[in-house]
Amino acid sequence: MKVTFVVGGSSQVAYQSLASEFAAIEPSPWALLLASSVRAWGHDASIIDLDAVPLSRKELSNNISNSRPDLLVFVVYGQNPNAGTTSMIGATWIARGLKEDIPEVSICFIGSHASALPFEVISLPYVDFTYINEGVLGLKALLQTNLVDNLDKIPGLWFKSSDGIPSRGRPGILVSQSDMDKEMPGYAWDLLPRHTKPLDRYRAHFWHTNFTNYERSPFAAIYTSLGCQFGCNFCMINVVNRTELADGVTAADSRGMRFWSPNWVLAQFRALAYMGVKSIRISDEMFFLNRKYYIPILEGIIREGFNFNLWAYARVDSVRIDQLALFKAAGVNWLALGIESGNTQVRMEIDKGRFKQIDIREVVSAIKAAGINVLGNYMFGFPDDTHQSMQETLDLALELNCEHANFYAATALPGSPLFEFARANKWDLPSSYEEFAFLSYESKPLPTKQLSARDVLAFRDQAWRTYFTNPSYLDLVQKAFGVEAQQGVERMASVTLKRRLLGH
Repeated sequence: MKVTFVVGGSSQVAYQSLASEFAAIEPSPWALLLASSVRAWGHDASIIDLDAVPLSRKELSNNISNSRPDLLVFVVYGQNPNAGTTSMIGATWIARGLKEDIPEVSICFIGSHASALPFEVISLPYVDFTYINEGVLGLKALLQTNLVDNLDKIPGLWFKSSDGIPSRGRPGILVSQSDMDKEMPGYAWDLLPRHTKPLDRYRAHFWHTNFTNYERSPFAAIYTSLGCQFGCNFCMINVVNRTELADGVTAADSRGMRFWSPNWVLAQFRALAYMGVKSIRISDEMFFLNRKYYIPILEGIIREGFNFNLWAYARVDSVRIDQLALFKAAGVNWLALGIESGNTQVRMEIDKGRFKQIDIREVVSAIKAAGINVLGNYMFGFPDDTHQSMQETLDLALELNCEHANFYAATALPGSPLFEFARANKWDLPSSYEEFAFLSYESKPLPTKQLSARDVLAFRDQAWRTYFTNPSYLDLVQKAFGVEAQQGVERMASVTLKRRLLGH
């Protein structure tokens, strides 16, 4: 079989004017993993990345017509699994156009949004197949068929029957812990577009290289594990673990983690070092959690002297202060923390109640003392949020004064418990993929019990401006990273997003 993976096409809508300079252009880890698996099974694979190399509809249709793949797979993951719904913006209009131009092409969707709402996705007129979970073993089984017969026997597959009715196969099957290295043997870096050297069409997040454009390229992102053992109600990370085909399944029903071996991970880092990549994102939702896995990885990175500039995620209550020196020595220069809210009651509501046992200020201070920069992630508009509690969150962000911060307006992402809660209570949910995108013109966050969606979005946008124009923050950036970095932040803060809800 000949399989072409398609990614990208959503960034201009999802990030608006931030896309031109400040947003990352990230190689899709899932397209790379799946392409590597396909080749390991003896099939042919290729990747079309429309963020790295934008193509017109005519150019893309000509490309597909000339290459004649047996199966076109749209990978609907974003820069993290939560962004899968945002990735549907580009995937749907591109797939619709290709189906009109090349009716005979077989189109498959794989990704977090497809796993969350498989019936919705397979009901799209231009989609022939879709999967729950990562789809690895289901795709393997599909490629052993003629794409027509015995589809009802394929695990995790939704397909259209001969009369066009959405149908489902057998319950999904996950790649087991023991088979991770074998079934997903690596990343097909050689399939990505390039200028003169590998991965040079990709660039790191603006802050990752200390708010300057130097060394943003080449850039890569990899996973060392999949899933998360926690179940925050706004998060849909764990839909990657879904095996049930029934409706209403959420990420909370399928929590859990699977790991590649440290030797496998080090082999991926070795390949990136050989290609000259320095800035790398470790995309795991919980890299700073299981010492059995992260210690040999970090020790291996130190031993081999890669000199990477890494960033990774941690929960505030998973940070072990005695391990910070190891992280820093391995090149983890940034830790992204899910702080979410400055209000204890709101944190408990979203299943981060354990934070009441943790002094967030002490954790952030310890990370900074270890020479690691902190990215604080904050969210406004949880169901119990009020204007006062959102102000508490902003006040905490200003007090912590992390080297970078993300501010989100809470959105009920498909696959999250919050989505099912909002749907069950007939809350006003987004009706388009654009409305799910945090930074889009159409962005439509959830209302709270006391505030409208407009109130929440207005507070979020003002909080973002307040943080990045705060003199204390700009002074921190200037002292830590230099005058050019400060000027870069000021340039970023001058960008005003257009918002339909806010009337501009």
